Amino acid sequence: MSVVINTNSSAISAKNNLNKSNAMLQNSLARLSSGSKIVNPADDAGGLAVSMKMSAAIKRTAAVNDNIANAQSFLQTQDGALGTATKILDRMSELRTLADDVTKNSTDIGNYNTEFQALKAQLTDVTAEKFNGVSLFTSASAATTLNVKTTEDAGKSVNISQADLEDSVTTALTSSSDTLTATALSTITTGIQNVATLRATNGAESSRLSFASDMLTVNQQNLEAANSRIIDVDVASESTALARANILVQAGSSMLSQANASSQVALRLLG
Repeated sequence: MSVVINTNSSAISAKNNLNKSNAMLQNSLARLSSGSKIVNPADDAGGLAVSMKMSAAIKRTAAVNDNIANAQSFLQTQDGALGTATKILDRMSELRTLADDVTKNSTDIGNYNTEFQALKAQLTDVTAEKFNGVSLFTSASAATTLNVKTTEDAGKSVNISQADLEDSVTTALTSSSDTLTATALSTITTGIQNVATLRATNGAESSRLSFASDMLTVNQQNLEAANSRIIDVDVASESTALARANILVQAGSSMLSQANASSQVALRLLG
């Protein structure tokens, strides 16, 4: 190689290698400090796009699971009200049976009827119960179902009922003109059976939502694992890369210093 003054090829080569090593060092530091494998879009443009979609899906999945939990709470509140209605009907049937006691006089029966009328009023109040402003019950003429989405893409859903407590139970029992003795026991027992059916429907809907929630939990876990493989840095691997880059930077700095000093040979020749 010629001995020249104007151009120091060795120093230029050492500088280029040092720049590359320093860039690798800075990338490793950025990845380890952020915990992310993709610090800049250029690191993995395709992976970043996939990760963004997965991250959005993960958030939607969590939101859908929250919605299902709220629907479960709606059903639990509804079942609590139906349980109360069952107790009221049980007591009403008991009062109706007691009214048939031949040893009771009209005053006794009147006392039973006082409680019977109060229970009818309470049964009417139960039908007006709401959950966060949404009616728990409705009549057949206004029957509606609440559509609960069970997938993050809104492709699947479960319908839950605003139970028809009014037409199936209360209408036959809450007429103000019906006294205890004027109400047939079969009317009350039919109401009890109808409430039992409503509770069974409630339980079936709640069970289905529970399984839908379980599926969402599994899906979210798998999505997070898949996204982690794309976006999260492998600390062990990156730490090794950091150590290598750090050594290369130190070696490059030393060699650049040596390369700069080598041009002094030309000055000695001129002396």
